[in-house]
Amino acid sequence: MSTLEDPSLERHFRGHRDVVTAVDFNPNMTQLASSSLDNNLMVWNFKAKMRAYRFVGHKDAVYCVQFSPSGHLVASTSRDKTVRLWIPSVKGESTVFRAHTGTVRSVDFSSDGQAMVTASDDKTVKLWTVHRQKFMFSLTQHSNWVRTAKFSPDGRLVVSGSDDKTVLLWDLNSRQCLHTFHETGGFVNCVDFHPSGTCIASGSTDGGLKIWDIRMNKILQNYTAHTGSVNKLSFHASGNYLLTGSDDATLKIFDLLEGRIFYTLHGHQGPITAASFSRDGNYFASGGNDEQVLVWKTNFDQIREENTSSNNTKTKHRRDRPVGPHPTVEDIPPRQDRISPRPVADSNTVDARQEIRRLDDVTHGITNVIPQTSSEGDLGKNTIVSEPSTLRSSQSLESQLPQQLTTFMQHVAGQLDILTQTVSLLEQRLTMTENKLSEYIADRGPKVKENS
Repeated sequence: MSTLEDPSLERHFRGHRDVVTAVDFNPNMTQLASSSLDNNLMVWNFKAKMRAYRFVGHKDAVYCVQFSPSGHLVASTSRDKTVRLWIPSVKGESTVFRAHTGTVRSVDFSSDGQAMVTASDDKTVKLWTVHRQKFMFSLTQHSNWVRTAKFSPDGRLVVSGSDDKTVLLWDLNSRQCLHTFHETGGFVNCVDFHPSGTCIASGSTDGGLKIWDIRMNKILQNYTAHTGSVNKLSFHASGNYLLTGSDDATLKIFDLLEGRIFYTLHGHQGPITAASFSRDGNYFASGGNDEQVLVWKTNFDQIREENTSSNNTKTKHRRDRPVGPHPTVEDIPPRQDRISPRPVADSNTVDARQEIRRLDDVTHGITNVIPQTSSEGDLGKNTIVSEPSTLRSSQSLESQLPQQLTTFMQHVAGQLDILTQTVSLLEQRLTMTENKLSEYIADRGPKVKENS
């Protein structure tokens, strides 16, 4: 008989020095890019004995990284309010885009690679041309930080999610908001289009996951599987599955056609802050607070053949999906588990934490690529600094400075990090207070009128 294989851990990359914020596969499957709060992005090479590249250029935390559809460019966004385009090679030339006035949280390429969309704490979504490297226009209707924005597969629409608890659907021709989907729970952390373009998914800070139909403007499925914030989500190329990463230290894969949790995966120590399927769906990657990047082989969309009798008859597993076009809205059954909860026990659990030790430090060193100059429209010249293969004990640029100066700089950097985190926390508390005050005023308004 044939049986379904579970996802398996394939690679384990170390090199980041802080929380990993995003991961993305090169479409040609030769590289994986990751971004981090350590101000850098890494490009990991899958070919044997090839070093990884650390691109140093952003002046603050990097929140998002994505390959262009051709794989020839990598885009990154940062707390330094810039967007950078990099060539993912040892030369590492980069171009800087400046138009946002706040932290830039996300970047996404259109399917033809001609445009980018970015989302920022300045409450705007902005569109850019890639090859001409020009700002086009802003979409301004959110009333709070915009965490994420994504193109539709045909490039005509954009969906964005915000701390104002809304998911907005935009038409790029008219530059107007077509519809507002309201999140009743937490803030919206992540959104993405289904490969068919007929529905969208959103994940929020209350652990909720929703599938919205953009034709009928209604909710199709509503999951509460995570006990922590849903930080990232990604559709499988088939459209049948959805991957999520959460503060509860688990990755989950949802079977959308059966309307249930398919797999729960353990591998990271602490919150998972990055998760993405490869373009072909054969792999997925994850990153977290533990500074690690893990690469998994999907497997569950394949069949392992086994002999069923003496004549070696082969049969398909009942869960195997037929090959064909992406499922549409009509194929995804409604599911509202806030109304009728379904136990999480019907998912398969994969624990890869022991496997990580076997795969530890598979990278053959890291090469730092440091732009000396960089501005809008200009490619920066770079200084290349190589690190030995023992990553944790490798010498960095700081070790070439006098020890006292290095210690002082590290102390200042630590204090700045603490100050930045404090300001960020105060901003979040202020936002929560404003929301509670608005709710209080909205509740008290009718009562005051009744009393008067």
